[in-house]
Amino acid sequence: MNYPDAYELLCRYTKTESLRKHALAVSAAMRHYARIFNEDEEYWAITGLLHDFDYEMYPDEQNHPYRGNEILAKEGYPEEMRTAIMGHASYTGIKRESLLAKTLFAVDELSGFIIAVALVRPSKSIFEVEPRSVQKKFKDKAFAAKVNREEIKQGITELGVDETEHIQNVIDALKSVAAELGLAGS
Repeated sequence: MNYPDAYELLCRYTKTESLRKHALAVSAAMRHYARIFNEDEEYWAITGLLHDFDYEMYPDEQNHPYRGNEILAKEGYPEEMRTAIMGHASYTGIKRESLLAKTLFAVDELSGFIIAVALVRPSKSIFEVEPRSVQKKFKDKAFAAKVNREEIKQGITELGVDETEHIQNVIDALKSVAAELGLAGS
């Protein structure tokens, strides 16, 4: 199990650029948190990379992430990783008990929300996004309306981190892949 192989698996199932970028964003956030928690960076990054790899083929709650879990099991990915991926979707009922699972849940929706905040800036630069601007956009229910704000708050609570610090950590993580995400600015 290595990152290039996981990326190949992602690309085999995920063809749209936006979903691949989401995978890269969550992967970067997971790698960042692995450093903070002194965990295996590649393992955590792969977990983030593959959390939605089946979504394009199986976009409904009856199949995602269940089909992906089956594929990952056949590919030999570890149970802890697969359990974390299952737990990122609240509707599965899988409890998020490991630090890996809690972190994945905490960064998933927030990564997308922060990207949306960056994209509405004139420069489209993640380097200009600050936690307070993200928190301000949280209150605007019309902004990125599909993002589940309750899950973001639940993730922060489950991970046991300060909201502002957590948002800053995810911003910092996204800065590391700004060019790949199209967020390096104009």
